[in-house]
Amino acid sequence: MSQNGHMDRIGARPLVRRGSSSQGSEGFTVVPGKVSGMDYMRDPKLFKGMAFSLEERQTLGIHGLLPPRTKTQEEMAEHSMRNLRRFDDPLNKYMYMADLSERNEKLFYKVLSENTEELMPIVYTPTVGLACQKFGLAFKRPKGLFITIHDKGHVYEVLKNWPEQDVRCIVVTDGERILGLGDLGAQGMGIPVGKLSLNTAIAGIPPSQTLPITLDVGTNRQELLDDIDYIGLRHKRITGQQYDDFIDEFMQAVVRRYGQNTLIQFEDFGNHNAFRFLEKYRNKYCTFNDDIQGTASVALAGVLAALKATNTKLSDHTFLFQGAGEAALGIANLIGMAMEKREGIPYNEAIKKVWLKDSRGLIVKDRPEGGISEHKAPFAHEHAPMAELGDIVKELKPTVLIGAAAIPNVFTPEIIKDMASFNTAPIIFALSNPTSKAECTAEQAYVHSDGRAVFASGSPFPTYKGFGKTYEPGQGNNAYIFPGASLGVICTGIHHISDSVFLSAAEGLADMVQDSDIAVGRLYPPLSALREISVKIATKVAIEAYKSGTASTYPEPEDKETFIRQQLYDYSYDTSLPARYEWPQEAFKKLEI
Repeated sequence: MSQNGHMDRIGARPLVRRGSSSQGSEGFTVVPGKVSGMDYMRDPKLFKGMAFSLEERQTLGIHGLLPPRTKTQEEMAEHSMRNLRRFDDPLNKYMYMADLSERNEKLFYKVLSENTEELMPIVYTPTVGLACQKFGLAFKRPKGLFITIHDKGHVYEVLKNWPEQDVRCIVVTDGERILGLGDLGAQGMGIPVGKLSLNTAIAGIPPSQTLPITLDVGTNRQELLDDIDYIGLRHKRITGQQYDDFIDEFMQAVVRRYGQNTLIQFEDFGNHNAFRFLEKYRNKYCTFNDDIQGTASVALAGVLAALKATNTKLSDHTFLFQGAGEAALGIANLIGMAMEKREGIPYNEAIKKVWLKDSRGLIVKDRPEGGISEHKAPFAHEHAPMAELGDIVKELKPTVLIGAAAIPNVFTPEIIKDMASFNTAPIIFALSNPTSKAECTAEQAYVHSDGRAVFASGSPFPTYKGFGKTYEPGQGNNAYIFPGASLGVICTGIHHISDSVFLSAAEGLADMVQDSDIAVGRLYPPLSALREISVKIATKVAIEAYKSGTASTYPEPEDKETFIRQQLYDYSYDTSLPARYEWPQEAFKKLEI
C-alpha cells in the first residue's frame, strides 16, 4: 500500500456485459484513431494474417504487405495444425505454439480451444516441464512479469509497467517446486504462462485480463546457477522475514493496482510456503493455491466418479496416500469435507478413514521419527509406526491408493497385486507429474490387477487393450477445475475463496462423467469437452456463491449460465475497420432564413 493509502482501483469493477459472445472483445478495447495499419501487422492482438479482407488491406494501408490470397480463420487454423503435426519432438511443438501466440493471438486461442485434447500435453504438462527446464536456452521474447526480491520497495512500480490496465486473474510462482521437477527458479515462468493460456482457451477469460508473474528470489539449484543460459538471479534463495515481507508487498501492490477482487492464483511454491501463504491470505485477498485446492478438487472428482464405477459411498472406503505434501493434504481435507456434506459424517470422524505416508513412514500419533506438522496432525491416527509402503498396504488394506509425492514407480507390481487381492475393483490414482514421476503407468495398474483397477493419473497415458476390453485411462488434470473455478470467481465477484468452492467444482465435474466414460475406465469427461465443462463448473460455483452470500456482482443474474456465457472471450476475428453509417441529408442542408 502506498504511504498515502491511494489505490488505483477500489471496490468492484464494472463487468462488460455483451448480448452475445460472438461480438468479440477487441471492439471494446481498440480506439480506431490511435491504431495505425502497421499496428495491425505488428500487434498479435490485432494481427489476422491472411484473413484481412481486400477492403481492410486497402483501407488500413497494408495492401501489398501480405500475399494476395485471403483465407478464412478456419483455413488458417487447419494450416497451423498441419504445420504443428510436422514436428515429432513435443518441445518443438511447444515452441511452435509459443511462436503462434506471439504472432496471432486469436488464431492461437482458436487452435488451442478447438484441439484441446491434442494440445493440452503440449502447452501444459508434461511438455511444459521440459520447456521450463530449457527455458533459458529457448528464451526468445518475454511473457509475463518478472519481479525480483531486489525490487522490494518498488513492486507497485514494476506492476505499473504491465501494459494492460484491467487485470482480473494473476497466476504467480516463485519457481521453488515446479511440477515434480523441483527448484527451477525464474525458469518456472512457463507454468503461469501455460496456466493462463488454458484459462483463456478453456474458460474464455480474456487474455488481456490475465497476468503471469514470476517472483524471483534466487534458486538453490546449483546446476542452474552454473548454467550459462540461466535467466534468473545468480544467487541462492533469499528466505525468512525478507522473503515474507516481499510477498506481503506483492499482494498489497496487486490490490492497489488492479483492485480488491483481483484473483491471485499461487502456483508451485514450496510446501513449507504454500500452506503458510494459503492460511495467511485466504481471508484477506481473493486467492487460492492450485497445487493444494485445485489438485484436491480434480482428485475428489475422480474419487466421486470411481464411486459410480464401483457403486459405493465415500464412507465405504479406506484411503491411503503416498505422500503428505500440498496435493495429498489438500485431497485428504476435501475428502473429509465431502463425506460430511454428502453423507452427514462429521469431519473429524470422516478423516479417520484417511491415512497418509510421508518420507518418514505412516503418519501416526506420537511417531518416534517425528516430522508431523500441524497440517498433518489431524491425519495422525492411533497405530504402530510403519515405514514401507508395501507393508502399510498389507496392513491397512486400503480400497483407494493415491500417489502424490513425485516418487516414480513406487506403486510396485507387488503393491498393485496386493490391492487387487483384497479389492474387487482397486482404485489407484497415480497423480504425480510429469509422466516420468508417475507412481505407475496405466498399463502396470491394469496388468497387475488383472484388468480390475479403477485408474486415473496426473499425466496422460495411452489407451491400453487387454483382458478382453479397451481401457482409456482418464487424466486428472487440474485444467478440469482451475479455469472454470476462476471464471466463476471472477464473474460473481467472490472476495475470498473457501474450500467449499472447490468441493462444488469437484461435484460439478463428477456429475459430467457419463456411463460411457466409466465403461472404458475413464473417470473424467473427454478433454475435448473442457470448454463446456468449465462453463458448467463456473455456473455451479456461481449458484453456490449467491446461495451462500459470497457473491458481490449485483444485481444477481436470473440465469447464471447465460450470464457467464456472455462474459466469454471470443477468439473469432472481428472486422478491423471502424463502423460506418450514413447521416440523413437534412444534416447537410443550409437552413433558409
